[in-house]
Amino acid sequence: MNAIAGALPCLSDAVALSRAEAYAHRQRFDYPTLVMECDAVLRQYQALARGLGAARIHYALKANPMPQILTRLAAAGCGFDAASRVEIEACLAAGAAPHNISFGNTIKRASDIAFAFGQGVRLFAADAAEELEKIARHAPGAQVYIRLLVDNPQADWPLGRKFGCDPAMALDLLALARALGLQPVGLSFHVGSQTRQARMWAGVLDQVAQVWQGAQARGFALSLLNIGGGFPAGHGTGAVDAESYAAEVVSLIRQRFHPMPDLLAEPGRGLVAEAGAIAAEVLLVSRKSDAAVNRWVYLDIGRFSGLAETEGEAIRYDLLTDRDGGATGPCILAGPSCDSADVLYERQPVQLPLDLRAGDRVILRHCGAYTATYASVGFNGFPPLDVVAI
Repeated sequence: MNAIAGALPCLSDAVALSRAEAYAHRQRFDYPTLVMECDAVLRQYQALARGLGAARIHYALKANPMPQILTRLAAAGCGFDAASRVEIEACLAAGAAPHNISFGNTIKRASDIAFAFGQGVRLFAADAAEELEKIARHAPGAQVYIRLLVDNPQADWPLGRKFGCDPAMALDLLALARALGLQPVGLSFHVGSQTRQARMWAGVLDQVAQVWQGAQARGFALSLLNIGGGFPAGHGTGAVDAESYAAEVVSLIRQRFHPMPDLLAEPGRGLVAEAGAIAAEVLLVSRKSDAAVNRWVYLDIGRFSGLAETEGEAIRYDLLTDRDGGATGPCILAGPSCDSADVLYERQPVQLPLDLRAGDRVILRHCGAYTATYASVGFNGFPPLDVVAI
């Protein structure tokens, strides 16, 4: 990384930059680099905590497991949602207490269950009979919650396929957990990643409340409702008021659950996305024919080097350039690799300055989540996304 020589174009005159964006703008990096502002993560945690009230927050560290972030959050009293032994080890190394870690992956290696239990982790997720049998064998007497399969097409990235079970099976799994000597304490769900408005939770909460009531009728004294993630970042809308959003979600829950259960929330994107900015570079601007309407803009970062969430154009990052302010035109945005799938935005082209050229810098906004963790080790020889904490 080298400091830029000479005067900078006045990017900050056109838009208010976050500290991470300003840092990414001031510096020259040899390769694409994610800049994370740790103080911004802590502020977002505090805003969510105010909105969620008595709910426990367990950060889903898969979004961004930087040690600097985990240490700050652990010191602030945040819990963690871990998906593997490595993530549990990272939480413990950051100072998290085992009772503040939930093993939230419903697909766990038996030896990892035993490791977690040996470290003092007592809360586990499941959505299948065999998973409960593994937990009972390797974490006897542990607390478990059953993940539900829910549908929310309003989320930018719906998650109602791979994880969870249908309502009828959930009741059977609660019974099995009890028969195996486990403590079935509650239910969990995920409303879908990047659920932009709190009111979009209503339909999912109706589905979950019906299962909760069915469990109570079957004699299960459930106490824990794990509401998962779904808290959005400001992709295309500007920064989200996390406190108000969270408070509205809690209000929707209170309307449907009597008495109010203990709440556990697992924000990932909603905690770290807006604290990050990626500094990238234009490698090529071209047209496929003289009559082509759309230019092709190739960046030095693509789907395999950190922008995996552009799959299906589900997550659309806002871009800043040093040439902003002038005339723009539609562009198909693509990455640098020799894979034809490495196209970011084609169905909905992005508007970029007409005078954009190779060598120009681009800053991707609100990308502190699911970028560095999704980057490949080195596809096509391009290095993994570098990360800087400020």
